[in-house]
Amino acid sequence: MIRRARTAAFGLRIRLVLAFLLVAAVSAGTTAALTYREARNALLETAQDTAVSSFRDQVQLMGLGLPIQAEGFEEVLREIARKGKPHPWVVFAEYGSIRASSGTSPVSTVITPELRRAAAANPNGAFQRVVKDGVPYLTIAMPTVFKVGPRGVIPSRLTLYAVMRMTDEQINVDALVTAARDGALPGLAIALVPALLAARSVLRPVRELRQAAQSMGSGRLDTRIQVRGSDELAELAHTFNESAGELERSVHELRQAEERARRFASDVSHELRTPLAGMLAVTEVLDEDADDLDPDTAKAVRLISTETGKLAVLVEDLMEISRFDARAAELNTDEVDAAEAIRKTLENRHWTDERGVRTELPDGVRARLDLRRFDIVVANLVGNALRHGSTPVTVRLRTEARSDGHPVLITEVTDSGSGISPDVLPHIFDRFYKADAARTRSAGSGLGLAITLENVRLHGGTVRAGNQADGGAVFAVEIPLRAEEEASG
Repeated sequence: MIRRARTAAFGLRIRLVLAFLLVAAVSAGTTAALTYREARNALLETAQDTAVSSFRDQVQLMGLGLPIQAEGFEEVLREIARKGKPHPWVVFAEYGSIRASSGTSPVSTVITPELRRAAAANPNGAFQRVVKDGVPYLTIAMPTVFKVGPRGVIPSRLTLYAVMRMTDEQINVDALVTAARDGALPGLAIALVPALLAARSVLRPVRELRQAAQSMGSGRLDTRIQVRGSDELAELAHTFNESAGELERSVHELRQAEERARRFASDVSHELRTPLAGMLAVTEVLDEDADDLDPDTAKAVRLISTETGKLAVLVEDLMEISRFDARAAELNTDEVDAAEAIRKTLENRHWTDERGVRTELPDGVRARLDLRRFDIVVANLVGNALRHGSTPVTVRLRTEARSDGHPVLITEVTDSGSGISPDVLPHIFDRFYKADAARTRSAGSGLGLAITLENVRLHGGTVRAGNQADGGAVFAVEIPLRAEEEASG
């Protein structure tokens, strides 16, 4: 039950929809990430290039003379800062031991040692984006130089730094993230609609195939699937229809053959009953006069009598099997004493303690049984134990309550032989099955246990075969104490 619930929770429809949404999410996420990266880089690089170019121009136009005097230097820095693009700057200067700034904020803490080393190594300046206390900054370092000749320069040891807040750019970047997220979520919601439609289009043929398979499993072999389109699912439906048609034809032919075989066995058995009755009457007369015949003739007469009796038993067994196959067997039950019924079966066949048959039959166990069929069940099991097992053979009777609370009558027949071979057990109740293939002339017809099984089923019960722990075979018959109610239910 748990496995079925898990299967329903993660069925093919859910997996198809999830796979579709996963592809849509990956596609939307990849597109949004690439778009965000390009837009962010473009946004930051535009502000960055504008600020670096503008600051470089301002530094080149500054025209300061050296050595620098602290007086009035801050005003020059403020003048540069006022011309900052695209946002206001805070300009900071370092010249030897002189430090000057265009503002009062401690921007020198934003300038990193890496930026100072890069500026010292590159006369064209350097820049770096840093985040300080959650605020993004663009820091630009621009050393001033003296031109010597058309190509050479000499550092002046004066380095100017421009610090620009990039709060607006960060706001725009955050807006890009929000836009990408807000655009992806509705996209996934919209993608759910085609996902459901696609899952439906895929699952409809699969669902029809499942229903058709269930219908065929219940016996409706004329079930077919409507073929739509020309894709792989249509080919599957077409293949299913062809296979169903072939199966229907094969089953129809098998049923006809089985019906012919049953009718043949029934007709042959019925036609043989009359001549066999005459033959049995003749052999009885011959048996009575066998002692007056010469030995060879007497031996032949007794052999004919024995084989005629076996043939009569086989015909009766075939007639009984034919009735079971035709579902014409009827159950005529009555409330009887089960122990007394078993005693009569043993006495009628002269199976007493002298023949090695023991009984453990408690009195007072009453059940609804068809006496004739129950007699056949007990006789077949005890006769089988006497023929193929070893004495003593024990017949036990008891009652038990099943797991559902209904009481059952249990009849066990055990012998003291070597038991049943494991490769024989699965076939022990098959018709005409004999454990020893060479024993084709044994007294049994090979139908006794099959008839036993059918009679027990008619009572609504079960019969099992097995081996005892200390050796010997055991057959256990379970029949509900209210067999007629169980069988009709």
